[in-house]
Amino acid sequence: MELAKVTALMKATALEVAILTGHLVLYPSGIVAERLSPAAPPTSIAPGSRPVVLLHGFVDNRSVFVLLRRSLTRHGRDCVESLNYSPLTCDLRAAAELLGRRVDEIRARTGHAEVDIVGHSLGGLIARYYVQRLGGDTRVRTLVTLGTPHAGTTVAPLADAHPLVRQMRPGSEVLRELAGPAPGCRTRFVSFWSDMDQVMVPAETARLDHPDLLVHNVRVSGIGHLALPVHPTVAAGVREALDAGGPVVSGTREEGPGATSVA
Repeated sequence: MELAKVTALMKATALEVAILTGHLVLYPSGIVAERLSPAAPPTSIAPGSRPVVLLHGFVDNRSVFVLLRRSLTRHGRDCVESLNYSPLTCDLRAAAELLGRRVDEIRARTGHAEVDIVGHSLGGLIARYYVQRLGGDTRVRTLVTLGTPHAGTTVAPLADAHPLVRQMRPGSEVLRELAGPAPGCRTRFVSFWSDMDQVMVPAETARLDHPDLLVHNVRVSGIGHLALPVHPTVAAGVREALDAGGPVVSGTREEGPGATSVA
């Protein structure tokens, strides 16, 4: 491995350790469900201020989104809700159904017809299942995924004892469902993937490639899995993705020279 790559990997690993340490401190604060946003009168609804739903990854909770949530609210999103799903969840599809009920509750409470969703890791896969397989595309304008195993990850083979981990493996029944046809899916997908994500193996598995979906993949360079929902450069990219008004071209859009780099 080239010296530059080794140095970059060491920096990314050190950052991951620091983030993990901070997250362990915050973790207890995220166990309890957050206070719900108040209902908004219909006259206050603006097209660019859809509610944002944040969905965490495996064995995690809403505390992972403390910084991203703060970034979104500081830049004009007045309804940002971080959802927890049960740590006892054993089926991604059941979590997707629960997400659907929560989205309908948020829509009814706020008066918005659509929401945006940001999902980290497994959270992105749960949201994608809701959008693709449970009719969520009529309710979700944009789905942003951060380090989500769209094609399955082979990391930590000993973790296969957990049903959710098995569902995140390449070739699982759930991933085969998601790889199937999805004609007319209305949701815009923006997938952030990092070339130094040690949880996504291979790293490219976090790209979303599907001919029927409206997809924009964004490669992030220089950070690992835990940094994706925390790093300010990624947060800026998420805000840009959520604020984008125009449609993405049908099919996968490749990232170009403007790919996000935080190295």
